[in-house]
Amino acid sequence: MTNRKKALLYGLATVGIWSTVASAFKISLRHLDPLQLLLCACAASLVALSGILAFQGKTSELKRVTRRELLRCVLLGALNPFLYYVILFRAYDLLPAQEAQPLNYTWAITLSLLSVPLLGQKMSLKDLAAILVSYFGVVVISTHGNLLALEFSNPTGVALALGSTIIWALYWIFNTRSTIDPTAGLFLNFLFGFPLILIATLTFSELPSFSTPGMLGAAYVGFFEMGITFALWLTAMKYAARPDGGGTARVANLIFLSPFLSLIFIHFLVGEEILPATVAGLAFIIAGNALMQYKGKKEATASTSAQR
Repeated sequence: MTNRKKALLYGLATVGIWSTVASAFKISLRHLDPLQLLLCACAASLVALSGILAFQGKTSELKRVTRRELLRCVLLGALNPFLYYVILFRAYDLLPAQEAQPLNYTWAITLSLLSVPLLGQKMSLKDLAAILVSYFGVVVISTHGNLLALEFSNPTGVALALGSTIIWALYWIFNTRSTIDPTAGLFLNFLFGFPLILIATLTFSELPSFSTPGMLGAAYVGFFEMGITFALWLTAMKYAARPDGGGTARVANLIFLSPFLSLIFIHFLVGEEILPATVAGLAFIIAGNALMQYKGKKEATASTSAQR
């Protein structure tokens, strides 16, 4: 099998799994509150990531981490998984999955906005147009297409979904300075984030009682959303970057399939009736993301590394 086919195979597998996680969030939240779901999912992700490290023969990478990098991992762990998923799961708890998922997808726009003050990047007129197009899609989805009334379906949920993109963007911006192997770094982030999640759960909620649907849902989220897909995506990008791999941009573009596939799963697994405004708004968000992605090879590299 050629590197191009391997890159495409791993990329499609990643996108296919990512397309199911919005449904998994919503179904799991029927049995667990956001903190309980995060606690169980983070535990599952640590198992998955440690298994990946062992399979790849990278456990020795953990011994080479400097104290400075360990401190960075502690701070990054506070952002992801702790703050990011607390906010995201609460947004999913308040909003229909068909609204929360596309709104969270604006993270690429948020990343570009924050890169201006934090990384010193410049913003062109095309970038501004992309931002306006994407956030017009946000308004369409949040108002269910009733643009003139500007009455948001759930203002708190919308604010949390958009707020989660700020945390995710900050995480990737600060993560660009890390010199640790990506998988080892993610494992340490989750390892240091877990105690914060446990403390928050004990303080603001309670330890979850056993529920087969809840535990299975949390395990799925932890293994796939937070663990295995990360390794699959890195593998896809590795093969794509090789001389006969077809280029990383070709694989990165597969990410645009995910939100539309996600709506299909949301309809059949969660049982939500997909509104025309959701599809229309998502189309605007994707158009804005696509416009932002094709702004130049040098700037696109950082954005591609944070794709999800």
